Amino acid sequence: MPRSIRFSVFFLLGIVALLLIGPHFFPKSYAEPSSLPFASPSWQHWCGTDLNGRDLFYRMLTGGTISLLVGCAGAFITLLVGTFYGMVAGYVGGWCDAGMTRFIDILYSIPRLIFILIFINAFNERLQQSANDLGWSWLVGSSRILILIVSLGLIEWLTMARLVRGQTLSLKERPFVAAAQILGQRSIIILWRHIFPNLLGILMVTLTLSIPAVIIDEAFLSFLGLGVQAPMSSLGSLLAEGASAINPLRGAWWTLLFPALLLLLLLMTLNYLGNELREFHLKKRS
Repeated sequence: MPRSIRFSVFFLLGIVALLLIGPHFFPKSYAEPSSLPFASPSWQHWCGTDLNGRDLFYRMLTGGTISLLVGCAGAFITLLVGTFYGMVAGYVGGWCDAGMTRFIDILYSIPRLIFILIFINAFNERLQQSANDLGWSWLVGSSRILILIVSLGLIEWLTMARLVRGQTLSLKERPFVAAAQILGQRSIIILWRHIFPNLLGILMVTLTLSIPAVIIDEAFLSFLGLGVQAPMSSLGSLLAEGASAINPLRGAWWTLLFPALLLLLLLMTLNYLGNELREFHLKKRS
């Protein structure tokens, strides 16, 4: 494996470790309001404080964890749905393939924002009510995050399905697939044992590139106030708070700059890793 891929993997693991472990090294008081609103960066508060006097660096770590969770979980749903849909469409072919492809085209024409708004308005209150009835108090405050994961995953799978379909159309013409068909193996066995293993390379590349796409969508929605709700925060909601804190009367620039830098660093690392994996995959195939 090239050194650039190993370096980007280790760098990404370092960011993930910082997001997950970092908050445990801070006092609990950093997560609570204090008498230091909009304190500038200092040795005590490395990235300053927010409107309520909470440590911004602590909030960035917890918000980055939520953004990364939404990105990874949403990309995993994309992987499952897109892989299954694309393999079935490409292997069956004919009118079934044509109909499934037209369905993807129809979904592409639906604006993402409208789709997510429908999901939130249709399921958020019902999910919270069900959580209250079952006594799952932790789900009441996290219902919007769960809906974001599902809705974003159901949006991003379209590109994955098209890529998998194209690869499956090519693979099903290979001699090893024809030999399996002559031996009388069922279609599901052929898909699982012969076609799916040959898709792992392109799936890993696409999955790596899907995570930053989902993170960007979540950050955009949270910036508009449609994503993660208080008291929880994500990098998108932190950016929205930072943007509102900059005006002619006061310039709390750190509330916008540092969350934006963390989001930029996370997205650049994921995109770089995805591009390097894609180049490695293409060279390996050639």
